[in-house]
Amino acid sequence: MVKVWFMDDEQETDQRLEHHRSPPDYLELPELYQKTGVEYFKINADDYQNDAILGELRAKRGYTYDDEITCSEKCLPDYANKLKNFFTEHLHTDEEIRLVLDGSGYFDVRDNEEQWLRIQVVKGDLIIIPAGIYHRFTLDSNNFIKARRYFVGEPVWTPHNRPADDLDCRKSYLKHQAESFVQLNQV
Repeated sequence: MVKVWFMDDEQETDQRLEHHRSPPDYLELPELYQKTGVEYFKINADDYQNDAILGELRAKRGYTYDDEITCSEKCLPDYANKLKNFFTEHLHTDEEIRLVLDGSGYFDVRDNEEQWLRIQVVKGDLIIIPAGIYHRFTLDSNNFIKARRYFVGEPVWTPHNRPADDLDCRKSYLKHQAESFVQLNQV
């Protein structure tokens, strides 16, 4: 099950560590959604092709393309630079949908007060990061994750590094955030 917490402000230590505040300050999933619009679903990673929740998500949201990525030093070409790029704060003009098939990692997102929230994902966790939210990704100290990526149509993989506040997706995101993300995309 996914865990979410407010991150400490330590920037000099390994990004793959947990980075809890002292004392740790956790969020429940409804709070995560209200603050960020990030959605969470538990999926059967061993039989995801037949998972009813994933099937419904794909149908309702129009996810027609998917692929698989493995992030590890052994499997990812130019590993160090890729991890650095993933950890650079950015946004996308489309949702970012990830289903963890194996391994683990962290998605960091900004809340409505610009604080970093760390979302720990493990096998079976599917998260949907809304278009227009500033975020980043890193592996944890296990240095391995295998995930399915889902897209509406052909994948658009353009990260817009911060600042990108002039983009329409960012303006739309901030509007929805101000309204505490009235549930628009119920499965």
